[in-house]
Amino acid sequence: MTINLLLSLSSASLLLIANTVIANPVATKRETREPEAATGYENKKAVHGSKYMVVAANPYASKAGFNILAQGGSAVDAAIAVQLVLTLVEPQSSGIGGGTFMLHWDEQNKHMTSFDGREIAPASATSSLFLDKKGNALKWIDAVVGGRSVGVPGVIATFKKAHDRYGKLPWSVLFEPAISLADKGFVVSKRLEKLLSMNFNPGIHSLKEINQYFFPNGKSVKAGDVLVNKKLANVYRSIAKEGIDVFYKGWIAKRIVDEVQNSTISPGLLSLKDMANYQVMERQPVCGDYRQYNICGMAPPSSGGVAVIQILGQLEKFELSKYQPNSIEAMHLYTQSSRLAFADRNRYIADADFVEVPTEGLIEPDYLAKRSLLIDPNKDMGKAVSGQPIGAIALAKDNAIERPSTSHFTIIDGQGNAVSMTSSIENGFGSALMVEGFILNNQLTDFSLAPKRNGNLVANRVQPNKRPRSSMAPMMVFNKDKSLKLLVGSPGGSRIINYVAQTMIGVLDWNLDPQEAINLPKISNRNYVTTLERGTSAAALKTLFEEKGHQVQLRDLNSGIHAIEVTKTGLVGGADPRREGLVLAK
Repeated sequence: MTINLLLSLSSASLLLIANTVIANPVATKRETREPEAATGYENKKAVHGSKYMVVAANPYASKAGFNILAQGGSAVDAAIAVQLVLTLVEPQSSGIGGGTFMLHWDEQNKHMTSFDGREIAPASATSSLFLDKKGNALKWIDAVVGGRSVGVPGVIATFKKAHDRYGKLPWSVLFEPAISLADKGFVVSKRLEKLLSMNFNPGIHSLKEINQYFFPNGKSVKAGDVLVNKKLANVYRSIAKEGIDVFYKGWIAKRIVDEVQNSTISPGLLSLKDMANYQVMERQPVCGDYRQYNICGMAPPSSGGVAVIQILGQLEKFELSKYQPNSIEAMHLYTQSSRLAFADRNRYIADADFVEVPTEGLIEPDYLAKRSLLIDPNKDMGKAVSGQPIGAIALAKDNAIERPSTSHFTIIDGQGNAVSMTSSIENGFGSALMVEGFILNNQLTDFSLAPKRNGNLVANRVQPNKRPRSSMAPMMVFNKDKSLKLLVGSPGGSRIINYVAQTMIGVLDWNLDPQEAINLPKISNRNYVTTLERGTSAAALKTLFEEKGHQVQLRDLNSGIHAIEVTKTGLVGGADPRREGLVLAK
């Protein structure tokens, strides 16, 4: 069934089809409805494939990527098509107005690399960017909305660099699914309706373009409505035809800069020169061993790769496989290791192009073994303090807040090449500045709002042309023979690190398939309280955790994990039932 035929139907029919037919170009079927409670998560089953697979956060995006793979496109080609559609159908989470971290595996050459498409602070930004007239840090919500929080977007430049190296289909072809969908309209999901109703970003009510788009005639769009975005279609046509210069140096760049500098709320510093000077950084992934596996992720400015490797490395001496999945014994150890990793993260991780980050020291096996000695199997350690890895310098710990509005997708193409990519505009609906149909990020608030604490400089402070620290954690796992084992990642703000590490333990220690590991009720500790996913079997562990000295909080933990495992018999994929993601495979 084509998009053209879909659009001739009623809105109610469209919503039903979007959740069924359009989501199933292969025989495997599943519902994409929003679960009412967490108790049903354990029932979702994995999807199997033998040739290629895509897992993305929205059925439209999964279908776009799947169709590119079916045409012989590469994993990078499919990733581009997926993200362009996500910009349209999941605008609250990611898009071309934001940034990304992409891990890529070249199967033929057995080579792994990463593309750092993180946003960059304007050249005129200083450490006082988020201070008031008295020198005090702004409240986070006051810093988010408007132009001041916008960094140079990196998604489009990342795609160009990755496509030049690993693309197979023509650049313009990759834009066609998103252009068609933006022109003809997409069916608003229950999730988008729900997030608009929550009113957690005040900018969507006070800034004109975004308000008119999501609240036409003063009323919010609803699930089942067909939402058209002609402006975004026009942007895509320009980039497809003229290349990325039109985004970074042409009319689109001028519109972005004008919107930022002339915002009616908190005008920003972004300039045309900042846009023109943006560079994607190709970086060596950070890797560490865990049992018989090699685990790789993003290097700084992402803290995700380092922190996940630390959590698992500090658990190396504990035989987690002897415990039941999510048992109190195993998850107590996991929360303690997470405390230690977050203590180091908050002090040391920042943009390594600006700050001396002791990356190798933080994941060095002897250092992790020493840190693991602090883990008491019977008692919560309380607030962990950072260690002293080789190469560490004296810095203050960070107070940056990272919000959970992000997207992750994983792809393996017909040749075995793979992409694990996480992208974000930071807060839900970003800065709330909408330009030509897409939303601009507020990633500069991922910097520490205060440049100093207790007289010491913060590593993750604002500096000109610097990239803010992130928790995004696209990961890849390899077997002893260097073959690819697992792709995984998640949205979720700083809890991304916990979501990804817990899922990896599920697959690597408990031999769960990716979907079973994703379904596990979530448990999180970021060196504060231990948080248990409300409404799940994890919540029943509250008393047991408290008996070990934990301060416990029950709350919704809205992960969005997407994973693919490579097995001897084929590909096995999982999508987080807490959101509307979908696995498609052949």
